[in-house]
Amino acid sequence: MRKYCLFLLLSVSFQISFAQTADEIVSKLKAKLVSVKDYEAVGKLKTDVAFLKIPISTVRIYYKYPDLFRIKKNGGISVLPKGGIKINMSAMIVDGNYTALLAGRIKWKDQDLAMVKLIPNDINSDVVITTLYVDDKEMLIRKSITSTKENGTYEMEMDFGKYAKWGLPDKVVMIFNTKDYKLPKGITFEYNAGIASKPKTPKPLGNKGRIEIIYNLYEVNKGLKPEVFTAK
Repeated sequence: MRKYCLFLLLSVSFQISFAQTADEIVSKLKAKLVSVKDYEAVGKLKTDVAFLKIPISTVRIYYKYPDLFRIKKNGGISVLPKGGIKINMSAMIVDGNYTALLAGRIKWKDQDLAMVKLIPNDINSDVVITTLYVDDKEMLIRKSITSTKENGTYEMEMDFGKYAKWGLPDKVVMIFNTKDYKLPKGITFEYNAGIASKPKTPKPLGNKGRIEIIYNLYEVNKGLKPEVFTAK
């Protein structure tokens, strides 16, 4: 019995000694994310919002450290994330003005993930809390849920492949709340006549919208100019 108790104590001590704190996890995530100073990517954009007819589009996605981000499509509809919505995780991690808390572990899609909660220290921040579901072996964020004061709650799910070493996903799915046939303030659409239109008699709308981006190609650290994010 004593040997069994000693074994348990040693096992617990071993696990505690090798367990990572929330700050350690976030620090390692940050180190990976800040290695990407900029990128230009090509991808397919699919938008599923009940009251808009939007075809699947080929888009170019631009990012520059720490928080410049743009999705561009020539003609038709462009989705321009701003405000509470970020499809890159760097802007959420790199500023460091938050308190990180470890909230246990969770099984998600057959993966054992650490749950890390980020609480902004700035009381004026629109973000109330962000929960990260982290693969703390590969140091990849598999899912995040962000609650905001103005723009509702957003979920992101990320699949990784050949760009995982940069922390860049092959696929991002964003799920957000819709209400009264309006998109959250964080999403803006540009219309071209005949390509997208609101139906004359809107059908009843659920409370979820979905944006999916499948990235086909990244060009990382190519030296993007800030003008890329302001040019029409």
